[in-house]
Amino acid sequence: MKKLYHEIRDPIHMFIRLKDDERKVLDSEPLQRLRYIHQLGLTYLLYPGATHKRFEHSLGVMELASRVFDVVTNPVEKTDKIKDVLPEVTDPIALSYWKQVVRMAALCHDVGHLPFSHSAEKQLLPVGWNHERITYNVVNEILSDIFAGMRLPIKPEHVAKIAVGPEKTPQPEKTPQIDFSRWETVLSEIITGDALGVDRMDYLLRDSHHLGVAYGKFDHYRLIDTLKILISPSDNEPTIGIESGGLHGAEALLLARYFMFMQVYYHRIRCIYDKHLEDFLKEWLPKGKFPTGFTKLKKYTDNFILNALTDHKYSKKPILSELVNRIVNRRHFKKVYELNPEDVEKNNDASQLINKALCSEFGESMVRYIRIPGKGGDVSFPVEMSDGRVDTSLKKSQVLGKLPVAKVEFVYVHPDIYDKAKSWLSVNREDILKA
Repeated sequence: MKKLYHEIRDPIHMFIRLKDDERKVLDSEPLQRLRYIHQLGLTYLLYPGATHKRFEHSLGVMELASRVFDVVTNPVEKTDKIKDVLPEVTDPIALSYWKQVVRMAALCHDVGHLPFSHSAEKQLLPVGWNHERITYNVVNEILSDIFAGMRLPIKPEHVAKIAVGPEKTPQPEKTPQIDFSRWETVLSEIITGDALGVDRMDYLLRDSHHLGVAYGKFDHYRLIDTLKILISPSDNEPTIGIESGGLHGAEALLLARYFMFMQVYYHRIRCIYDKHLEDFLKEWLPKGKFPTGFTKLKKYTDNFILNALTDHKYSKKPILSELVNRIVNRRHFKKVYELNPEDVEKNNDASQLINKALCSEFGESMVRYIRIPGKGGDVSFPVEMSDGRVDTSLKKSQVLGKLPVAKVEFVYVHPDIYDKAKSWLSVNREDILKA
């Protein structure tokens, strides 16, 4: 007898279940390609356990998105005001359709990723492109027939919009703009929400599990059970919020995010490996850019790039063999300076000045500068109090208003000159900061 449901065992969520027609999406080329895209790029060179892929993350996001959809559309929890602004919550047929859309949007939200995930995406795509735009096109163009053939057919444009959200949906230049209804905006928040989105929940839990660190863990069961659709007091629009009983869970999520960024995602060695990979790809790719159409992009997986690195280890082009050597033989540049509060008090441009001075003294080819401006900080979402009043999280939480921004600035030098550069900088640092 043909199975109507399929179970996939998962280290984070135990079992992830898919219907038979959803399995066709999972078996499609865009989804299967994600088996060969590392979730954390080259981080496994630093944390050996970081070998998990975008494929299992996408399954995890679908699982969490389904749970959140069921919780926030629970008819018992809907106030008359929510029913007025979002009539879909009272329509069983609409809910059945949109739950399928949310599940497929969550499953497909990463199909546009480049090899090694976020490594140098901005520098390796043409202007105006990012992985969300590629995802939007893949869903609408490559997967549309599968969505149309499901038992409950769904529109690919709905899946694409919910998958990338209103801020990342590409807007056409000539045809009418792509608008989001209130309902679509709320549904996209389930996946892409900056504060409470399930994409973030899954990658924090999954990354911390595989890396063997505790920073990314939080009580996601309690957090999800307390999510609600609320009217935001800041703009009077419906949005994903939380009951007051789940506020500590939300705080734990956002603190986990900060610690994971500072301890893992922005680790100095992880950052320099990303930079070396960017340098190699700029030199190796045709015109230094990845293609944006899936037909050409699909061959570019981590395996494909790793084969290229191996092939060019002994390249006749010295520049390519040198760039490969930095990654394959772990001859990465070494951090000689990291921005710190004391130097910022002396000069806001401390790291840029030190980078410039080192380039002048040792040559630009021997120095690398990485500046990541920051993520996090104040995150506002509505909180429903026990008496029914709704306020903002920044007013109700003693933690979230003080949450720091995760940002780093590093200056690295070639390992051959590390000792010399470090000594030179210790002598000249104060003079550089006075500039």
